[in-house]
Amino acid sequence: MPDAPPTYDPLYLRGIELFNECEFFEAHETWEELWTEYRGEGRKFYQGMIQVAVALQHFVNGNLRGAKKVYASSRNYLQAYPTVYEGLDLTDFLAQFEQCFQTVLQFETDSPSELAKPEIDPELIPEIHLIPQEV
Repeated sequence: MPDAPPTYDPLYLRGIELFNECEFFEAHETWEELWTEYRGEGRKFYQGMIQVAVALQHFVNGNLRGAKKVYASSRNYLQAYPTVYEGLDLTDFLAQFEQCFQTVLQFETDSPSELAKPEIDPELIPEIHLIPQEV
């Protein structure tokens, strides 16, 4: 009998839905609820996903210093995991995340000029699509 496809925690899936709707604060809150009770090997993965949502929320709100800081920590958490984890192709997702943040990463947050402050490009916001599991 073939292995059954993995089942994902409903909070993980709900967080993905919210994230893909650009409801980053709500995605963060949902994943945080999961992370708070979770004690498995994926705990830091969920923490990384929480921080991805927080980084994007900061970027959307124009808090570039916060966005840059949380961007770095989120990548540190997620890079510790295999290429595919919890159905997410992390290599692809992190590449999209980096492309979205290019203008923030190049921006001098200590600059007195706010005139050239980058804004998020909606076309570059990463989306989460889980890889279908073979049965």
